[in-house]
Amino acid sequence: MQRFSVPFEYPVYFGRGLLSDPGNPLLRQAICRREPERRHRFVVLIDQDVAAAHPWLPAAFERYARRHRDALELAAPPRLAPGGEACKNDPEQLFALQSWLQQCHVDRHSCVVIVGGGALLDMAGFAAATTHRGVRVVRMPTTVLAQNDSGVGVKTAINAFGAKNFLGAFAPPFAVLNDYDFIASLPRRDRIAGIAEAVKVAAIRDRAFFDWLDANAEALADGDDEAMQWMIRRCAELHLNHIGQGGDPFEFGSARPLDFGHWAAHKLEALSAYALRHGEAVAIGLALDCRYAVLAGLLREPAQRSLHRLLLRLGFSLWHPALDWRDGERRQVLAGLDEFREHLGGELTITLLQRLGQGVEVHAIDADRMNAAIDWLRDRSDDHVAA
Repeated sequence: MQRFSVPFEYPVYFGRGLLSDPGNPLLRQAICRREPERRHRFVVLIDQDVAAAHPWLPAAFERYARRHRDALELAAPPRLAPGGEACKNDPEQLFALQSWLQQCHVDRHSCVVIVGGGALLDMAGFAAATTHRGVRVVRMPTTVLAQNDSGVGVKTAINAFGAKNFLGAFAPPFAVLNDYDFIASLPRRDRIAGIAEAVKVAAIRDRAFFDWLDANAEALADGDDEAMQWMIRRCAELHLNHIGQGGDPFEFGSARPLDFGHWAAHKLEALSAYALRHGEAVAIGLALDCRYAVLAGLLREPAQRSLHRLLLRLGFSLWHPALDWRDGERRQVLAGLDEFREHLGGELTITLLQRLGQGVEVHAIDADRMNAAIDWLRDRSDDHVAA
């Protein structure tokens, strides 16, 4: 019986002006942390929408490399690439990136710095994971969702054959650099969307954090700097704690507590042709599963109303017409349960709320009860205050 273990570790940095100030040491520290005595080659991939919002960014990487040329070598000019869910739906994007990495002679001790939202981090991370069986990646997430959740995790993937994240690999990053300056410049819709993941992890893991979100909902909806920075950091901490201490970082089992609300969210994203942001779909999924938990006798109604009201105060809509689309008599969204079970690779395991701050796993969902929960959301879709 062959047996060995491989330890994984990576730092997650939080700061501001990581590139606008070429003297900031964090990028150098992230790339050189294991072998500070040698010069490291790196390449940079930037989401083209991020570059459009920050046109100085490609030149800033070149300036940073010149400032730290004793330790860093930029192997090619920074490359721009499409971001958003579309980049995960087009395999040509993946092949083009892998080809570029080969042309740049990226090796297993080189670093790929990825600057963008969660979709680009997923796609480019998968490209890096499948180049030379895995090259080092430094992530620079630029959205709330990526900084507080996906960007600090260990997954990479692209969508394929009509299924979300069907092709992918578990590939922990070499380091993560969260620069709040990217968040401060986001459009309001994108800034709010990522807060759904904070509500999710607070609801199943940390009642005190949930209460803090409730007390600061208006400040978060308005983009208050201090509130947003604290929310992002605490949410990232909770996700990192689960990955590092939950006992199943590469998800060999069937339980996915951090996917609370996600079975419906993933299906709604696809049904809406990704017009829904991921966080917007998650907010609907949270509201739906909480109402189901009440109907199933698992959750007290005041807790469900607290979560519903918090999501509304943060600025989420908790209804989308796709929830009512049908194939014959069956709502199409319910097919998300079958797809979620297949993605888990075992029995169906859905995390629901037992109380605020504590989740519970169930292995069956009653279709009639879930339809009643959807009806409940539809009947309140015009409300701006929870019933």
